[in-house]
Order: sequence, then structure tokens, then C-alpha cells
Amino acid sequence: MKKTSRGRGREGEQLAARFLQQKGYHIEARNWRYKRYEVDLIACKENILVFVEVKSRRSEAFGFPEQFVNKAQASRIMEAAEAYIHERGWQGNIRFDIIAIKLVSSGQHLIEHFEDAFS
Repeated sequence: MKKTSRGRGREGEQLAARFLQQKGYHIEARNWRYKRYEVDLIACKENILVFVEVKSRRSEAFGFPEQFVNKAQASRIMEAAEAYIHERGWQGNIRFDIIAIKLVSSGQHLIEHFEDAFS
């Protein structure tokens, strides 16, 4: 059965969360919502709160996954992050990352982690 883009997105988020955990991050929240905005993953490591946008693609025919985060989307993620920080009373450092995942056949995948991607 063929996966929908939503199914691929959820699979990508699962892979990204596992990838971050293996790198020593603690996952604080998944699919955190503020108004109509959503942050895929919120993770913490070494007193840095990281807001992560996950992009998954089956191919690079239309570009690399990380290229699909535009300025408007980055702005929405930053606005949602402000709300999360205020709600939690976070006082430490923050960062915005992108995790790009290329899903290839037979359950294989390639993951790239772009730290501080919105600067």
C-alpha cells in the first residue's frame, strides 16, 4: 500500500525523534500546536531548547527536503516557539533546526541535521 504524504511526514518525524535521541537530545514535545501553527519536534540538549522542522521526501527531483522550509514557514515556527517559551517560562538558549530525511525504498533513509537553520 502506498503511503500518503501525511504518513511519510509522520514516519519522518519518528525517524527524526529517534535520530535526536541517539544524539543525546530529550524530546520535550511532538507536533506542538499554537493557533494554526505546528512545531514538529521540540527537543532539549545541554540547556538549549531546539525547535525542529522535519522535512521528508522520497526523491530530490523537486529539490532537497531542507529547501522546502520557506521564510513564511520559518516565521510561523518562530512565533509558535515564542508562545512555547512563554508558556514554559524557558530562560535558556534556543535554536531552530531542520532535519531533512530522504526516504528511499525498502525502509532505508538518509538523515541530515541542519543546526541553527533559520539564522
